[in-house]
Amino acid sequence: MLYRILITFVLFLALVISEKQNLFGDISDSWYMMIPFLVPYLIIGYDIILKAFRNIKNGQVFDENFLMMIATFAAFGVKDFSEAVVVMLFYQVGELFQSYAVGKSRQSISEMMDICPEYANVEENGELVQVDPDDVEVGTVIVIKPGERIPLDGIVTEGESQIDTAALTGESVPRRASVGDQVVSGCVNGSGILKVRTTKAFEDSTVAKILELVENASSKKAKVENFITRFARYYTPVVTIGAVLLAILPPLLTGGGWAQWIERACIFLVISCPCALVISVPLGFFGGIGAASRIGVLVKGSNYLEAVSEMTTIVMDKTGTLTRGEFKVTKMCPTDCSEERLLEVAALGEGYSNHPIAISIREAYGKKLDMTRVEDATETAGHGICVKVDGKKVLLGNEKLMKQENIHLEPVQTGGSVVYVAEEGKLLGCIVISDTVKDGAAEAIREMKQVGVKKCVMLTGDGKAAAEAVGEELGMDEIHAELLPADKVDWVERLQNQLKDKQKLAFVGDGINDAPVLTRADIGIAMGSMGSDAAIEAADVVLMDDDVRKIASLVKISRKTMTIVRENIVFALGVKFLVLLLGALGAANMWEAVFADVGVSVIAIINAMRALRIKR
Repeated sequence: MLYRILITFVLFLALVISEKQNLFGDISDSWYMMIPFLVPYLIIGYDIILKAFRNIKNGQVFDENFLMMIATFAAFGVKDFSEAVVVMLFYQVGELFQSYAVGKSRQSISEMMDICPEYANVEENGELVQVDPDDVEVGTVIVIKPGERIPLDGIVTEGESQIDTAALTGESVPRRASVGDQVVSGCVNGSGILKVRTTKAFEDSTVAKILELVENASSKKAKVENFITRFARYYTPVVTIGAVLLAILPPLLTGGGWAQWIERACIFLVISCPCALVISVPLGFFGGIGAASRIGVLVKGSNYLEAVSEMTTIVMDKTGTLTRGEFKVTKMCPTDCSEERLLEVAALGEGYSNHPIAISIREAYGKKLDMTRVEDATETAGHGICVKVDGKKVLLGNEKLMKQENIHLEPVQTGGSVVYVAEEGKLLGCIVISDTVKDGAAEAIREMKQVGVKKCVMLTGDGKAAAEAVGEELGMDEIHAELLPADKVDWVERLQNQLKDKQKLAFVGDGINDAPVLTRADIGIAMGSMGSDAAIEAADVVLMDDDVRKIASLVKISRKTMTIVRENIVFALGVKFLVLLLGALGAANMWEAVFADVGVSVIAIINAMRALRIKR
């Protein structure tokens, strides 16, 4: 395209100079002059003409290609040969600039595509063989050399290294990985050799999920984008019909001046091209999504970026979102047995559970569990576990479970989570488990309020005392505790009903049981690093490194993006309608028409590209 523009410009310049020097002689004012001007015209505009005819054949008549073709054909029709070439030349210059701008925007997101690994090292007969990551089965041990990209999610079985997570999280500080640590695909291994046992197939790996999100990001359009699409659908045929009427009606009514009114109609058509809107609005959103991806936040579509800009209420899960989810037994309160007996029964009862609280109880017990002593384990979501240990019915759970089973107890008031243990209808005691607040969680709440989020709410299934202790430390506006997954959905719906028009509610969570709430909220925000696949799938926005401080940064990016988009809409429509009016009255020539089309497009595109440079 650049070569075509340069060749056309040189030929056009030569023709104009020749015409001014009267080198064409007597034919300079005749139809024969169209022949030399057709050469640069076809070099620069043949693809536009082909697209216009192809679209007409497919029933898509009214688009910018059609408008350019009709306008330049009409210019030839009234012997404005040089202006016909100029219009097409400047239009293609605008198209070149647009493709560059779109390429830049796409690059900001497609850099995420570079995280895709090309191979995995598998040891066969004492030698390393490079295989396609798709062909590696779950449970296979792969070898990751220094500087290589991790191809699959897994757990380190041998070696120690520093992992560069910048491609996923936007953070430049590497993370240490050693035996037993989980590593995710897409990150780059540092200086050490790692052996990793894969835990997911490539299609289910972190990198595959991210690539899918990136590829689909542009398919979900914001309300503003949908408005522009609908606007262009009606606007283009209206202005085309208007140009035809402008070319026909005044000469018929006044009895002449066909050339003058056809020229005005050509100018009207060139001005009317909706390129500035059709290009710059999606480009602005794409730039905003790209800016978010650079700080490690994946937004699944421009509609969600628009929704984030309107967010006034944020609802957050506690465990794993605001707190580390690293539970430790901090206190034991036996009532009818020793501490050792209480902990042993609890550890056996929680022997099959993967819940963080269950894991902390087993870690506190510290001995090997004989699971042959355990049978008939059933779990009630949000309440606890009923299980038989040594043939005796054991209950482990919260106060609700004990009351449900008619077991008398004195509630323990503490800042941690309390697990009550009962055997054969008698309370053995309780175990207090405490969680710690994440670094930066309090700062995240403060920053969200600074950027205009009016209400920060915490929902949790933990006890009221533990929830209030964390909520007060973080400065939450509302705290709702002892909730089942369904209760969280109910609370989100109640809070949504309190919102005014255009105000939006976001929910932040990381667990499988958060998926229904993430789906119900206006904006679902999931933790990408430690979050469950179900939560990431259900969410609209994914924080790749689980840093909730980035939500405030995302709000800034989204609001700046919306400002840029609105600026482009007002500027493009304002200039277009002004020059359209001037063109219809004969006060605008073809050069001003070209500015109203190409010039406005270029300015709008430059403005849209500012979205790429939005800082955190």
